[in-house]
Amino acid sequence: MIIAHRYEVGQWREEKADSWWAHIYIGGDISVAKAKCRELCFPSGLCVTVEPITYIYAGGSEDGYRLGMIQYPPYPESESSLYEKAVMVGKTIAEANCQWSFTIVTPNGNFFHSRKQSCA
Repeated sequence: MIIAHRYEVGQWREEKADSWWAHIYIGGDISVAKAKCRELCFPSGLCVTVEPITYIYAGGSEDGYRLGMIQYPPYPESESSLYEKAVMVGKTIAEANCQWSFTIVTPNGNFFHSRKQSCA
């Protein structure tokens, strides 16, 4: 008798969902971001990529990272639900890294989130 193991390799299949992605740009220590992403992802099934980035600007530079999220075909969600998750991830990671702001870039626009007081 042959018993199929649950990790047995099967045939390739393709699943499709409407394309959507978010890149979340934040400065700070990437090791803090990775640790916090692990906490966020494990219980919920969330999946986030983490890539190092160096920001160069007038007067200096700063290390940071880009967090990535995509529409995952096996578990499709609405764009608004995915965007809300991106905002939650951005706020959580920014606070963990003592950052004032972050930017989310999606196919629908760039969204700047900040806790700084307005200078106006």
